[in-house]
Formats: sequence, C-alpha cells, structure tokens
Amino acid sequence: MSESNVQELRVANDSKTSKVAGAAVKYMQEGKTVILVAIGAGAVNQAIKAAATARGMVAPQGQDLAIVPGFRDEKVDMVEKTAIIMRFVRLQ
Repeated sequence: MSESNVQELRVANDSKTSKVAGAAVKYMQEGKTVILVAIGAGAVNQAIKAAATARGMVAPQGQDLAIVPGFRDEKVDMVEKTAIIMRFVRLQ
C-alpha cells in the first residue's frame, strides 16, 4: 500500500463523528485506505462512533465496513504517547 493511497484522519475527543465518518467514506470512494488515529479515551470513543456511522452511511449501497485496530507510538509535545489506529476494510 503506497503512502499516497493512505488517508489518515486524526480524531479528537471533540471531533464531530458525522464529519469524520463522511470524510472517511469520501476518501474510501476515491480508492484510498482510511486510517483513524486517536489518542486518549475520548478520542477513541469518537473514532469508534465515527466508524459505526460510516458503516451506516455505506449500508444503503449494499456495502459493509469493518475496522482493524492497532497501536502506534507518536510524539505529542515531545512526549511519547500510544495512539490507537483503526484501518477501514471493505467487507465483501
């Protein structure tokens, strides 16, 4: 998977889940691999809700989505933090 084909969306605890979901669906329709990145419990909560909302957005077209979770270390204000990453996968 080339980096130009990957779109990362950073999710914060105050992110609007419908906007994150809409952006994720738009990028997937463009053929990109979408990864949500969240640091902290509130951000992870919003990312999960955005994933569920995105799934509902594509369901009327007979599509289904899943997320593959993982971890990644990131520096935030010179402090090492663990980010939760969620890669969207289209289900057949």
